[in-house]
Amino acid sequence: MSDPSTGGATVATAASVPNVVELTDVVAGYLPGVNILNGASLTAAKGELIGIIGPNGAGKSTMLKAIFGQVKIRSGSVVLNGEDITGLRANKLVAKGVGFVPQTNNVFPSLTIAENLQMGAYQRPKAVAERVDFVTSVFPDLGRRLQQRAGSLSGGERQMVAMGRALMMDPHVLLLDEPSAGLSPSRQDEAFLRVSEINKAGVTTIMVEQNARRCLQICDRGYVLDQGRDAYTGTGRELLNDPKVIGLYLGTLGA
Repeated sequence: MSDPSTGGATVATAASVPNVVELTDVVAGYLPGVNILNGASLTAAKGELIGIIGPNGAGKSTMLKAIFGQVKIRSGSVVLNGEDITGLRANKLVAKGVGFVPQTNNVFPSLTIAENLQMGAYQRPKAVAERVDFVTSVFPDLGRRLQQRAGSLSGGERQMVAMGRALMMDPHVLLLDEPSAGLSPSRQDEAFLRVSEINKAGVTTIMVEQNARRCLQICDRGYVLDQGRDAYTGTGRELLNDPKVIGLYLGTLGA
């Protein structure tokens, strides 16, 4: 169904599938009186892979941080599985099933891969062995290198460890901030493959990405943010082929 508010892009609906995450009219910012998000909304149904794209400064990473309690929400709401989680602290959100992988400083470099994974399940120590088995089934390379220090890994390998650590708590939703940032083209392809594998394993995933075309190619639905609002939304394929999205955004974002 076409929605005029989305600039003509079709809004995908999943009436039979419950929403895991719902952001409604969120206004948020870091400094008093300065808003980065200006009424942003987003939904993610169970099992969906959601992509968030847009120009620099549009509020993409801030949207993830609003979900994860790292930015002050001034109005609007964030709901997880029907429960209002607006403004909860990160440790409580992790316990409720929200995983977050930041763009930088996302591993403990002096610890081994195994120790990094264990840190991800510090709230569920009895589940460590079971979750390590799951993580290494998604990322077999980690299973072969558990005793290697994270500080000796490449950027792409560190990103894999960070994703694995976030999966250790068996999250309902995984938030990924620029998983391909700083990687070579071949490593970027690997990063997107990992994201798809995580999602196929049943984890609802919300990904912010500057490589807009690649992001839209793999996501179920996408949101284009501009000036802190969702300017366009639809399936990834619809946004890739929407003339307004192409003209206004895809020409200036990652190819």
